[in-house]
Amino acid sequence: MPEGHPAGRIDQRSESRRHPAGHLRLAVRLSVPLYRRGEIRNLQHSARLRKEHTVSKRHVCIGVMFCLATVGAALFARPAEEFVISERARRLHQRAIVVDTHVDVPYSHFSKTEFDFSRRHAPDWGHVDIPRMREGGLDAPFFSIYIPATVTGPEAVKRALQLIAWTRALVERHPQAMALATTAADVRRIHREGRIAVLLGMEGGHMIADDLLVLRTYADLGVRYLTLAHSRSTNWAGSSGEDDNRPLTDFGRQVVRELNRLGVLVDISHVSDQTFWDALAVSEAPMIASHSSCRALCDHPRNMTDEMIRALARKGGVIQITFVDTFLSQELRDAQRATEAERNRRIAELRERFPNDPERQRSERERIFEEYRRQWPRVSWERIVDHIDHAVKVAGVDHVGLGSDFDGATMPDGMDDCTMLPKLTEALLRRGYSERDIEKILGGNLLRVLEQAERVAQRLRER
Repeated sequence: MPEGHPAGRIDQRSESRRHPAGHLRLAVRLSVPLYRRGEIRNLQHSARLRKEHTVSKRHVCIGVMFCLATVGAALFARPAEEFVISERARRLHQRAIVVDTHVDVPYSHFSKTEFDFSRRHAPDWGHVDIPRMREGGLDAPFFSIYIPATVTGPEAVKRALQLIAWTRALVERHPQAMALATTAADVRRIHREGRIAVLLGMEGGHMIADDLLVLRTYADLGVRYLTLAHSRSTNWAGSSGEDDNRPLTDFGRQVVRELNRLGVLVDISHVSDQTFWDALAVSEAPMIASHSSCRALCDHPRNMTDEMIRALARKGGVIQITFVDTFLSQELRDAQRATEAERNRRIAELRERFPNDPERQRSERERIFEEYRRQWPRVSWERIVDHIDHAVKVAGVDHVGLGSDFDGATMPDGMDDCTMLPKLTEALLRRGYSERDIEKILGGNLLRVLEQAERVAQRLRER
């Protein structure tokens, strides 16, 4: 999730958007005479026929105006030109095990009692449900256990346990469609059975409340990665959302070692640069960035520098490219920063105007954010592929994967929900990637890292 997102989380999901190129192609087609062949032959009849059917200039004007109105309506009503998925891409996508290391289903839907996960929903109800995961070939999502970083101590632990229980119950309610996975072998077995393998990730070290026993409890309940920090630094790890580039403390090093012993992946998305380097030096198992992109293409502290990506890869790790539009586009990033001070001022005023009405503050905050969003540049889904491309060139194809942040952030145009995932497979084929390499990016690399972490854990426990 992008820290500091002024409108909160799921309420800022992207809706389907029309692409102007589709209108342009239609306009070109409509520039030819609007006659069928039989009508053209009729126009070649005798002068007598033309005289008998002469119409006034007024009628001609009315007819032209009607045609223009009809054409205009067609131009604006026409949906975006479809991105065609080849049969080769469909077969490849179906064969691969598609892993997404960051999906915010638990936090987004925990309180939505009316949300039926077994039914298909429109994108404005979220990016993920069982029918759409099946359609998009999303085989192994990590459902993120997320509590805001402002909630700490016992309350954070309580809420985290509630979300874990809710997520496990959600999976258990749909045994024909889903099953909980805690190992790479589980994922492969569940995939062979034709079901969706759901894994658990935890977004923020604040939820362990500075207690390794709590961390072990989460691991026992199925959590398979821990993001060391979220939008605020913890007592032991620095956040990219802070300005002090805080390092990992001695206790933070203990956390990393314990994660290695438990077979839980160390996730360095959201952490400060210094905490990244410190964790990398300590971890005996490969680490992941569960949902980050490339700082060389979009200069955001949530993204990774080329040097960091290379270092992560040298120790066997994987950067899971995120789909969050703010982390994909420098143009959007610049536009947001240009209005940041003004937005923050207006949002701060909400606390003064509605001091005892948090719900009104939230709705007004969303309205303000939407007002600015309409002014900002649009971002195409193909920027995701640009970041994948760049990371592959920097680190190699064995060290890149997918971490969307579905249900937790604004998606780029054309990536309305998880049904759009096959577009990435098609786009990678068009850019010359082999089928084997695409399977690695879609999920093979992450499963390899999980297996390596399992082997490290076994070795450490045998000491």
